Amino acid sequence: MTNNPFIMTNAAKAIIDPDAMVHNIQVMRRKAPDSKVMTVVKSDGYGHGLTSVATTLAPYSDAFGVARIEEALTLRQAGVTLPIVLLEGFYEADELPLLVEHQLTATVHCDEQVAMLTQATLPSPLSVWLKVDSGMHRLGFEPDQVPGALSALHACVNVVSEIGFLSHFGCADEMDNPITQAQINTFTHVTDGQLGERSLAASSGTLFWPQSHFDWVRPGICLYGISSRIELTGAELGLKPAMRLTSRVMAVRRLKAGEPVGYGARWRTERDTLIGVIAIGYGDGYPRLAPDGTPVWLNGREVPLAGRVSMDMITVDLGPDATDKVGDEAVLWGPELPVERIARLVDTIGYELVCQVTGRVPRQYLTCTSSIPPAVSSNQ
Repeated sequence: MTNNPFIMTNAAKAIIDPDAMVHNIQVMRRKAPDSKVMTVVKSDGYGHGLTSVATTLAPYSDAFGVARIEEALTLRQAGVTLPIVLLEGFYEADELPLLVEHQLTATVHCDEQVAMLTQATLPSPLSVWLKVDSGMHRLGFEPDQVPGALSALHACVNVVSEIGFLSHFGCADEMDNPITQAQINTFTHVTDGQLGERSLAASSGTLFWPQSHFDWVRPGICLYGISSRIELTGAELGLKPAMRLTSRVMAVRRLKAGEPVGYGARWRTERDTLIGVIAIGYGDGYPRLAPDGTPVWLNGREVPLAGRVSMDMITVDLGPDATDKVGDEAVLWGPELPVERIARLVDTIGYELVCQVTGRVPRQYLTCTSSIPPAVSSNQ
């Protein structure tokens, strides 16, 4: 960054704190001390940077979980040697040799995948998890379909003999919703007596439903310091936010009472005041639907959004006596301003906001200084 505040190259940036992620995975391990941890790094590490997140958390993880084969191959190319599970499995038979070559584990959730495995010619068997639909009704075999699918996989020469079982919660962030316990009961009933390892809990299950921990937990959003429950912040769960989204003030304007600001003149000054223009917008991933009053952290205080979010800029009401100046740093979310607060104001979740930070916002990684030793699961 130049010393001239009027020249701001890449004013917006996402500062990523690896120490926060190390802290968070330790919190999750303490919640499930008898389970192994499959660290979920899909969607570019929830917007935090796939390979950097994986490199940081590898010493504290037993495996990684991703959604797509491209994510898995990126990790392998970066030198990651831990097991990698494709949580959506594979889409075409042509992918199967790649899975074997790179020692990837596939989730199998439908008859079509079973057929592709059965018909394939592979150099060695593939490790798989069988996905059970315990009640979310998105992916997986219905409970009465599991025995047939399991039998077909056991008979397939392309599948490693020990098959794992996994499922996924639909309502684990709602503490009074009976569906979660029903899913636990269904998954337990379907898998009891089977030889394979079991996994049901993601972030909410790991934090709030200890009876769902089984052999593996699969924490995702909480590793990044963000609460899986909309009404709570990560800090309230003992987590530390790993992303600090910042930009800089690019202009300060003095306006008279009654003057409009921004597209559509949605917001008008109620008094003589100073307006700050900050170099970030929906082109960077800041939510366009953020309403007037959405807080921005600037010089030790919150200032309210004033007017519509533009592609590259937002405007905030600094107040008539403000001393803010061009070049000052503004925090859109981070330790000072939880992303969950912004998410509630735009009727979404913190997951979406951090995943939507666009590629034109550079990620700046702080140096990891954590002295916490890697944890080893007692279940290994």
